[in-house]
Amino acid sequence: MRRAPLLTACLLGLLPLRASAEEVTLFAAASLKTALETLEPVFEEATGADLRISLAGSSALARQIEQGAPADVYISANPDWMDLLEGEGLLAPGTRKDLLSNEITLVAPAGEAPEIDLMSHPELPKILGAAPLAMALVEAVPAGIYGKQALTSLGLWEAVAPHVAQADNVRAALALVALGEAPLGIVYATDARAEPKVEVVATFPADSHDPILYPIAALAENRSPLTEELLVFLTGPEARATFEAQGFTWQGD
Repeated sequence: MRRAPLLTACLLGLLPLRASAEEVTLFAAASLKTALETLEPVFEEATGADLRISLAGSSALARQIEQGAPADVYISANPDWMDLLEGEGLLAPGTRKDLLSNEITLVAPAGEAPEIDLMSHPELPKILGAAPLAMALVEAVPAGIYGKQALTSLGLWEAVAPHVAQADNVRAALALVALGEAPLGIVYATDARAEPKVEVVATFPADSHDPILYPIAALAENRSPLTEELLVFLTGPEARATFEAQGFTWQGD
């Protein structure tokens, strides 16, 4: 793996270099992929450690943690899955905090769809027709849950539900639109920003769904000596700048 040059002397002071390559494992929502790909080499260069990142739907990751997967830190795209783990005593006490927030958007292949008025109930079903609407799993994955909430709130769910093509996670739903396999999809604003082959045609009103929050916490079991350093890094200024550059709203203070 190529390592990016060390970005700041400040980061070196916070995360001292180590002689041997230790490992720390981060389980994170798939929508964080682009930001974490940027942050991974920075953390590794500063610590000399191997940061292993597992990206998937928040529900799948939470279930893996329940079953004993060796994660050190978990970032969920939905507080409910973090609540589940906390209720089972799987989080390290005092480490949970809200890190980021996001928006839900309707996207289309770049250059292929006009802006859509989500408040006009007949418009979305008419444009969609019999074609698929790409979404993450609507009963399990946060992006799908928020998307279904928004469509239901706007009176659109019953009309479009038969045409929903459910994907394992939000990045898989994004790929369906980017590849032209679905004319429309519901993804986070940050996902749309990360994929040049799609464009946003509408943003769902914030009051049409639950607040989109990304909590972070350390796991009580399988913690490596690097766990605290990873938490400090992901809640610090270097990570904040990267997350905000990807379109996330910072909640970590």
